[in-house]
This record gives sequence, C-alpha cells and structure tokens, in this order.
Amino acid sequence: MDMLKKVPVREQDAKARATNFEEVCYGYNQEEAQAEASRCLKCKKAKCMEGCPVSIDIPRFIQQVEAGDFEEAANVIAEASALPAVCGRVCPQESQCEGRCIRGVKGEPVSIGKLERFVADWSRGHGFVPKAAEVKKGKKVAVIGSGPAGLTCAGDLAKMGYDVTIFEALHEPGGVLTYGIPEFRLPKEAVVQPEIDNVRKLGVTIETDVVIGKSVTIDQLMEEEGFEAVFIGSGAGLPKFMGIPGENANGVFSANEYLTRSNLMKAFRDDYDTPIVAGKKVAVVGGGNVAMDAARTALRLGADVHIVYRRSEAELPARVEEVHHAKEEGVVFNLLTNPVEILTDDKGWVKGMVVRKMELGEPDDSGRRRPVEIPGSDYTIDVDTVIMSLGTSPNPLISSTTKGLETNRRKCIVAEAENGQTTREGVFAGGDAVTGAATVILAMEAGKHGAKGIDEYLKKKDLA
Repeated sequence: MDMLKKVPVREQDAKARATNFEEVCYGYNQEEAQAEASRCLKCKKAKCMEGCPVSIDIPRFIQQVEAGDFEEAANVIAEASALPAVCGRVCPQESQCEGRCIRGVKGEPVSIGKLERFVADWSRGHGFVPKAAEVKKGKKVAVIGSGPAGLTCAGDLAKMGYDVTIFEALHEPGGVLTYGIPEFRLPKEAVVQPEIDNVRKLGVTIETDVVIGKSVTIDQLMEEEGFEAVFIGSGAGLPKFMGIPGENANGVFSANEYLTRSNLMKAFRDDYDTPIVAGKKVAVVGGGNVAMDAARTALRLGADVHIVYRRSEAELPARVEEVHHAKEEGVVFNLLTNPVEILTDDKGWVKGMVVRKMELGEPDDSGRRRPVEIPGSDYTIDVDTVIMSLGTSPNPLISSTTKGLETNRRKCIVAEAENGQTTREGVFAGGDAVTGAATVILAMEAGKHGAKGIDEYLKKKDLA
C-alpha cells in the first residue's frame, strides 16, 4: 500500500449513473476504511481539527477505526455531530479538515470525510443510538426549521437536558437535506431520515406543517406557550433572479423549485403523481453546488444540459468533486458566458437563450476577477428549460412578524457569531437565515453556537 495515496473510493460508472438516481459514491468497506485510517500520522497538534467547524475529535475517531472499534468511533463523532452520515457525504472536506491534514503536505490527505461516512453507515447498520440526557432541566426551547442548523441546535440542547420542539414549515423534516440535495448525493430514506430519527431519540419533538409567522408567531411561542428561548434556523429559501427579459416565461425555474419538486415531491419517480416539466435541452445558470445538483438532476431526467457561468472554471464555487462528476456524466460547461435574454414562443414557453461572452477583469470584493462583457459577442443557445441557480436569501416572514428582531440590508437576521444572540432577548439564530446561503457544515456550526448561547442565557436567567 502506498501511504502517500488515499485508498480509492468505489463509484458507479459515469454512463450508468447518469441514467439513475442511486448514490454515486459507494464509500469504504471495513477493510478499506481500516487501511485508510492507518495513513493517519496521529499528530499531537492535529491541524485537521482546526479545520472542522463542529470540532470533531478527528484523530481519536480515526484511531478507533484503525483498531476496528467502530462503536467507539461513533461515540467520539456523536460528541460533536448529530449528522455524520450527511457530513461524510456533502461537507467540503478538501477546504476544511482534509485541507489542513499534514499527510497532504507531501502526498494526499487522509480521506477524513469518507471515514466519517463509513462510521456513520456502520452505526446505522448496527443500531447505534446516541446517548440522551440523563437529567431533564424542565425548560422548553423552540427551534424553527429542521435543516442542519436546527437539527444540530436541537440535538445539542436535548443532550444538555432541555425539552426541545422543532417547528418545520414543510411536511417532511430535514430542510435542505430533504428538499435541496439530490438523492444521488444524499439518499433520503437510507441516510437523512435515520439521522433525523437519531435526533428524535435524544428526546426532540418535531412538528411539521407549522409556518412560523403564519401558523404561530415567535411572540406567541414565548408569551403564550411557555418557550423560554427560541433558535431560528429557517435557512434561506427565497431564490434570486437576474431580471433579464423573458425570465417569467414558462419553463424557467429557480433551482430551489426544481430541486424541491424532484427531491421532496419525488418528481423523478414514476410511482409518484408529482411530475415536473423536465425539459429536453436545459440551461442551468450559475456555478455553485446547487447549480451542479440541478444540472445533474436534469441530466438524469433525460435532458441535454449546459451550465452557463460568467467566470472561468478556476472561479467555479462548486466543489471540485461535483464539477468532476458533472463532466463525467455529460454536462456541458459554457464558461465565461452570461445570459442576456430568454426567448419565448407565441405561447410563452422558452425556446432559446441569448448569451454574451465574457472576459475576466480586475478582482472584485470577493477576490475573484470580475467578469466583463465582450461587446458584439452575443449568440443563442437552443434550450427549452432554464434553471436559475444564483443563490438565495432568507424569507422575510419570520423577521417581519417578530417584535424587536433586526435584519440587515440583505434581509438576513442580525445575530452574534459566537452565540447566535439576536436583537430580541431570548431569541437566537444561525445558519443561512443569518449568513445567507452557505454550506451544511457551516449551518451546523451555527447550530452548535446557538445551543451553547441558549444554555448560557437560560443559566444566567435562573441566577437573576
């Protein structure tokens, strides 16, 4: 075994997987996981932990994997994370834990994410249940949203002994894990639901079909229903558009809607009566992970798919792995290209998209070189469906129905980074509702900070 190289991970063949919604990556088996774990250098000052937003004791769990004690590895991970099977699949490890791995200086870093996934999958198959609180505090806390921030916050609070209820607007819990990330990256029944069930086993109650701000307000939860603190982890589900001509045509979707129809409403399955206008020639506008998810979903629904992105490949915000998988499956990348108009037929349906070539100028505020239009370079792409994947912002419903809750100019809730405290006493917030659209693991980090902040707040309240 070459200790400088990762143990390869088995995947579905690209041509086969482009026609199905089964998981692309198979993960490690026991022998592969132990071999990969043996590559860990067991650093005394483990830089990988510095790169983990939820502070998993990475060297300790990897040592347990190498020794074959997978239950103890699961216990180590459960101390810090309620969603290991999710994180092992969708975290950007290359820029976090694995990006700091010392093994990666002269070779390839340890596959920390794939090892976390192995432990989580082993745990699920062997009935592992995280340890619940032995003593209850008798205090009620409400968590709004059952996405990664809400589930993490609720799980941590439950382990501290609080009586936690999650309120979810949709009919299924999971937030972006359920409606946003496709089945081929994150299986719902096999992976997401068992992780949510483990949060329930900690004592958390989840109420679905409750729209905070309509069904009930935060003020009512605190003033009438006895909740002593609230965590807002409602995400950012309001899609952005470009404002170009033809954008309201039939056949133009936000990536949010397209993915929700496929993932939550099972539009990709013939046995569900929830179809979607899949399109035969699809353009996905954007270059992030959500754009890759939408493009790869459209491909599996039978379309020829183009990614239209105004910068070059070096500036693509999507994970390298997702871009690689999309290319392997047959997605075409129209880079340094920007839409200027969506063309429609006489019935209002998309029949094409006019795009303009771009070149890169000076860096903008993000540090990436700003795309500049090339005059006279317009051409038309033959498409019948356009999916806009330009980011999202928080829905203003919660902030507009809660007294004393401030938002910034981007409509995000104002909250302190270290503990999630908002401008309203007893109300905490974190994740995309505060930062705008970001990653699953950063939402989980915010959920942990929120739980810690609520615990400190309620302890101080008792002493007052």
